[in-house]
Amino acid sequence: MINPESKVKVNGSGKDINLLKHTWKAQWITHPSESTLDYGVFLFRHVFTLEKNISEFIIFVSADNRYRLFVNGERVCYGPSIGDTAHQRYETLDIADQLNVGKNVIAAEVVNFGEYRSVSQVTYQTAFILQADRNLNIDINTGSADWKVIKNHAFSPINITSEMMNAYYAAGPRDRVDDSKYPWGWNQLKFNDHNWLCPKSTTTEFAVGRGFLYGGAWHLVPRTIPFMEEKVERFPEIIRVSGIEKNDDFLNNKASIIPKNSKIKILIDQKHHTTGYPELTYSHGKDSEIKITYAEALVKDSNPDETVSDGNLNLVDLKGNRNDFKGKSIFGYYDVICPNGGKNRFYKPLSRRTYRFVELEITTKEEPLVLEDYHGVFTGYPFEEKAKVETGDPFLSKIWDAAWRTLRNSADEMYYDSYYENLQYIGDTKIASLISIYVSGDDRLMRKAIQQFDDSRTSEGLTQSRYPSNIIQIIPPFSLIWVDMIYDYFMYRNDPEFLRQFIPGIKSVIDWFASRVDETGMITNLKWWNFTDWTTDFPSGIPQGSDDGYSANIALQFAKTLDHAQAVFSYFNLEQEVNAYQILSKRIKKSVLDRCFDTKKGLIAETPDKKEFSQHTNILGILTDTFKQDVQSDIMKKVLEDETLFQATIYFKFYVFRALQKVGLGDMYFDLLGSWRGMIDDGMTTYGETDINPRSECHAWSSSPNFDFIHTVAGIYPGEHSFKSVIIEPNLGRLNKLEVQFPHPQGMIVVRYATNDNKINAEVSMPKDLTGEFKWKGKSVALAEGKQTISL
Repeated sequence: MINPESKVKVNGSGKDINLLKHTWKAQWITHPSESTLDYGVFLFRHVFTLEKNISEFIIFVSADNRYRLFVNGERVCYGPSIGDTAHQRYETLDIADQLNVGKNVIAAEVVNFGEYRSVSQVTYQTAFILQADRNLNIDINTGSADWKVIKNHAFSPINITSEMMNAYYAAGPRDRVDDSKYPWGWNQLKFNDHNWLCPKSTTTEFAVGRGFLYGGAWHLVPRTIPFMEEKVERFPEIIRVSGIEKNDDFLNNKASIIPKNSKIKILIDQKHHTTGYPELTYSHGKDSEIKITYAEALVKDSNPDETVSDGNLNLVDLKGNRNDFKGKSIFGYYDVICPNGGKNRFYKPLSRRTYRFVELEITTKEEPLVLEDYHGVFTGYPFEEKAKVETGDPFLSKIWDAAWRTLRNSADEMYYDSYYENLQYIGDTKIASLISIYVSGDDRLMRKAIQQFDDSRTSEGLTQSRYPSNIIQIIPPFSLIWVDMIYDYFMYRNDPEFLRQFIPGIKSVIDWFASRVDETGMITNLKWWNFTDWTTDFPSGIPQGSDDGYSANIALQFAKTLDHAQAVFSYFNLEQEVNAYQILSKRIKKSVLDRCFDTKKGLIAETPDKKEFSQHTNILGILTDTFKQDVQSDIMKKVLEDETLFQATIYFKFYVFRALQKVGLGDMYFDLLGSWRGMIDDGMTTYGETDINPRSECHAWSSSPNFDFIHTVAGIYPGEHSFKSVIIEPNLGRLNKLEVQFPHPQGMIVVRYATNDNKINAEVSMPKDLTGEFKWKGKSVALAEGKQTISL
């Protein structure tokens, strides 16, 4: 039975098209005899005839694990947008411009990374599906049209492990390519595919969308984010060679020849951190080998067995200034290419590579190898830098630019650490999504992340800490942060229908924590990984008392989330939950003060035994108003000055700055940027996972200056939910002048400030129909649409 059709919105293009909501006409297909579970690269193609020019040719396509789609040899798309099999994304494409009257070929490269796949890859089996829009009178659908398939035996996996990388690694295999086995030209119309095989349909009965009455292996849903930006990046410099004279012609689309019987190394510096798909074109060099190693930073030459207590390389000692390369070597994952002597060979990795430094290690045999061209292709979510910040301070501009590059290199089809993990964590994503909407105004990746974390919820009610993921990991505080993300969206966007769907999930998270509040009002011992920050004083990032009970830190994190949930639920008139959450929040805060506040130190201790104190817990005391407002400023100063407290690392400093701004000490912000200044001074072009000894050189949770330069310094933030009004309350610190442009949902807000002797002259331009309030040193002025000048 065919179910009724329904209107769905095409991803990214803004069109509406008809698509079968449940069963598709096309079927999932796969190789007829090869394993559908193991590693493999599979090539599909279909030749068809177009009788006349056509203005629109809509197709829908997806695959498991990943695909690249070609039309008449031109790559038109790669995907699918990452998800899980219960939310299998499909792409919607109009390929009319790539088609010709007469014969055409559609071809797809589908890769299953098998047991080596990244942890973020959720899979069922190797499969491919393509369906044409119902209005076309041409059958190109998989399962009914004459598709063909072969396995590309040229590819085999290089398994990269945490042991090899001396750090946790979860991003999947790299490539080994044997050119002698590659079917060159396979995606071209004239390629001879007479010995290719007929694919078989997968064992599932139907290709279905979500909600199909019988279920299915994959539940197809439309892609909700735009296609990625792709931009050629030329390598600017070879910084070292061995075994050959330096020749960078091949970096500029000119040929460089590697002599026969050579062993050479070429070390290249991109000059900044980047991510994407480097492309190498080469000829000849039969039986040679090209090893390409990628690294975020070079490491000092040393004993490779030198380790620190946790078993990881002591990167803080080994990396040094990132711009220095003398006495250093490359250390990282790698690909291997084995040329067969042919002309115009081309290599592009099957998955994304992240790097600043790349080394080509080449061994030739009896034939010279010609390197014809090598360049990167930056690939990432197409965020546009709409916000502008002009401070007049070149170093602050460097801090801003590095933060934005950190965000850009940490966002693709999800927010992630691009080198080591390729996993979307809630704690990181909360910060990254706020930066996204503050700098670009684009909330689509934030929406997708919120949805995916909801999809990850387990039977006990918590979200997983990261998702998509084929390994379950739970960080209970991250479930709280997921609720905080929903609150953020509530404050910054007017979209109640999107928010409404998460009410059950919010309740389930809160119920899980509430069930662990005992008669004292404190939270008892918690299971799972209660990570809060990477300060070395928290074992494995876990605040004291989390595992064995009565952690003030965890209790206050829960109280903060209860307060946020109250605001969201109040909007939806869920007064019973609002009242219950309010009572519970007050009870928790009182219990924390009664049991953990140390009168001698004047701060909240980690546990009732009052032996240990952190910045983190007292910051939460400020953010939750556990401390009375009239003492919060003094508490904040004490938190910043008392070096005996466990110190927040670069991740949790985001929350330090929220408290700083809340208590009216935002003018101190620029004095607290030591971690970011230190990374710039060390030659980093993005910000690392931690202040010191970063494993990852690019972690979006460290890019908070992009948020704070606008939210804290320029002082632009919502006056009420849905950003229906705006508060502008500058904290300029040592700046005398500042100009900021900020993309509000209703249009651009532009502010220009000039200060002198604690007085300010401000010019504020507001978009149509937006009102607000300008605050300065206890004074306030109403704001209206249009341009206005303020002197206070």
